[in-house]
Parts: sequence; structure tokens; C-alpha cells
Amino acid sequence: MPLVTWAVITVLILINALYVAAEFAAVSVRASRIRRLADEGDGLAQRLLPVLENGAALDRYIATCQVGITVSSLLLGAVAQATLAVALTPVLVAAFDLSLLAAASTAATTVLIGLTGLQVVFGELVPKSLALQYPTNTARFTIIPTVWSMYAMGWFTTLLNGSGAWLLRLLRLPVTGHRHVHSPEEIELLIADSRDGGLLEPEEQRWLRQALRFSARPVRQLMVPRTDLAAIDADAPIADILAFVSRSPFTRLPVYRGRVDEIVGVLHAKQLMQGFVLEGDALRLDAALQPAVFVPETMFADALLELLRAERTHMAFVVDEFGGLTGMVTIGDVLADLLGPLDGQRPERRPERLPDGGFRLPGHIRLDGLAEAVGWTWEGEAETVGGLVTALLGRMPVKGDRLSIEGRHVEVEAATPRTVLSVVVGPAGSGRTRG
Repeated sequence: MPLVTWAVITVLILINALYVAAEFAAVSVRASRIRRLADEGDGLAQRLLPVLENGAALDRYIATCQVGITVSSLLLGAVAQATLAVALTPVLVAAFDLSLLAAASTAATTVLIGLTGLQVVFGELVPKSLALQYPTNTARFTIIPTVWSMYAMGWFTTLLNGSGAWLLRLLRLPVTGHRHVHSPEEIELLIADSRDGGLLEPEEQRWLRQALRFSARPVRQLMVPRTDLAAIDADAPIADILAFVSRSPFTRLPVYRGRVDEIVGVLHAKQLMQGFVLEGDALRLDAALQPAVFVPETMFADALLELLRAERTHMAFVVDEFGGLTGMVTIGDVLADLLGPLDGQRPERRPERLPDGGFRLPGHIRLDGLAEAVGWTWEGEAETVGGLVTALLGRMPVKGDRLSIEGRHVEVEAATPRTVLSVVVGPAGSGRTRG
């Protein structure tokens, strides 16, 4: 067989490999990395960046690669059948005493299998692996021939893309293009893959997941409940207020008049002490107060931070739709949600695994945090474990109450007249009664 035949076959396999590498690199490369290279003066990156930043251009780019792969594969098969299969037929006739028809069929099958193996390995698997391992360099080095092909086959790829879009519309399916963007859920999957691959520590993964969910966290999920507030009565004697502040671990305390719902301001311990030194018992508490900031419980965490920054304050009071006080939230609460308890904060009680495979759960733990903490979750209208237990019982729980939640036996371990402090949850399948 002439060397020109093998040269043509080699060139077609290389062309196939080029388009495969270009396609996989284009969809896996980070646009931010290419943008930085372009800003640094990289000419190849400057040519690639407009393709990555334009969804329609990226669609045409990918379509060009797919057309190139298909055409090169068809040409490879045609050349091989017209040359290698024809040359192999008389060899099989002489070697195995086959009929001409049987030899031709065997030769065609042999060539097909052999070239398919070569094309899959050298034209598909190897370039795909290189593109996924080195997407930046692969995308840069394949941009020029692929762009030339895009211009040469522009009318054809436009026709094919239009036909595909028309068919999707006919089937009433959404027409979406290739974009270098990811939803928060997709980013979470990428973060999980990075952790599984050893590139992220479990704690780092938790921080990143919390950061992704941060903007969707309403204030009511971050606040200290009204029942847990350490607040000062504005009408109390100065001596009692000083004693209360000296015992408190907090430097800023809410001040109310009459009842806790009527917040009148925020007292800074340092200002209180300075005022007492200067004025003694004649100090008027109202003069030492900073204004209180109120936010709705539906406000999201990112908006809360913007408000606290604009108001130059560290805390805000959370109110419901009727104006009633439901709690208080501070910058520390927001940071603790992202990073865990900070220095000086009381560590949050965590779920505890029991010897029988069950768990001891704090009543305040959120239902949407169960999956990460214990590996399973419960569904319900309530936001916390304590709230779910209360809703299912239909009354305020007391110590010793038992019920079954989604196949798990639950017993209230500790409770106050107003809230559930902790519950003991049996292993899956332990729940048999409810009441």
C-alpha cells in the first residue's frame, strides 16, 4: 500500500483529534483565566476570549468542532474502504482461499475494526484527556485552526444550529446555548468533587458551601431569638444596670422600656462606664443610648450586611410582619454562620452520635442543616427540630414526650415551657409510635 494512503489516514485522525481537543477545551476552560492572559497581552487568549464570552459564538465554535469530527470520521472511513480494504482483499483470497465476496467483506470488517480502534484512541481519548487536563493551553493552541474552520463552514453550521433549534422548539423544549456559568447547585457539586479529589479540606468545603448559600439566608435563620435576649430595662436604677452590665459577657446590650418588645436603643458598656464616671447616679440612660436599627425577618443576609455598614452599627433588631420583635442579629452572628463560632462566642451545641446509631440533636438545629450534620433530613413547615416536634405534637413539648418522625423514634430530652432544648433520635426504623 502506498505511503500516501497512510499519510492521508494519519492526517484525518489528527484533524479529528484537533476538533475533539478544541471542543472539550472550549467547554472546560475557565473564562476568567483566559481573560487574565488576554489582559497580559497573550495573542491567542485575545482571539479565544470573544468566543468564550459570547454564547452565540461559542455555540458556533462547538458546532464547527462537531461538524469537523463528523466529516473527518466519514472521510477516514471512505478512504480506508477505498484503499486499505481493496488492497487487503486479494491478500485474504490468497492466504485463506476465500471467495472474492467473502474476502471483500472480511477485509472491510477488519479495516473498520482496526481504524475504529486507532481513531478512538488517538482521535478521541488522547485529545479529550489532554483537553481536560490542560484546558487553557489546549484551548489557546486550537483556537486558530478552529476559527478558520468556523469561517469556512459558517453557512453549514448556521444551518445545522438553526435546524436543531427549530426541532427543539417543535418539541417545546428550551433552546439553551453553551455558557461558561454555573448555578449555585452546580458549583456545590464542583466543590464536592474538589474535596473528593483531595484539593479541599472538609472544613474548607463547608465554608464554601455556606458562602454560596449566604445570600439566600434570611435574617430569621441567623438571629438570636427574642426569648434568649440579654436586655436592660431602661427604667431600672443605674446601680442595677451597672451590675447587669458587669456580669454580662456582651459589650453592647439592647435596652427596652416596659417590655422587651419595646426596644428604645442599644447601650455600649464603655459609654455607660464613661458616663457614670462623669455624672454618677445622675446619669440619664437615654443620653448614653445609640439608636436601634430594625429589619424585617425576611431580609437576606447580604442585604443585612449592607444595611449595618450603611448605619455604622453592629446589630439590628428583627421584627415580624406585624411589627413584633422576634430577635436580634449581629455581624458576629453572620460571620459565625459562615465560619463557625468566633473567639468569645459561646460554641454552638452540635449533634452527638449515640452508641446505638441514633443522635442527640439540639432543638435549635435547622432542618436544612440536618443532612450535612447527620446524613439525613426531615421535611416540614417548621425551620428547626424543636419547631417540628412542637408542630407534630400540636402543643408545647415537655421532657419525656415521644413521637415518630419519618421512621425514627424521637424523645424530648430537655425542654423549657417555651422551647425544646434537645431531643434523642433513634436509628432509622426505630419509630413505631406517635403521640
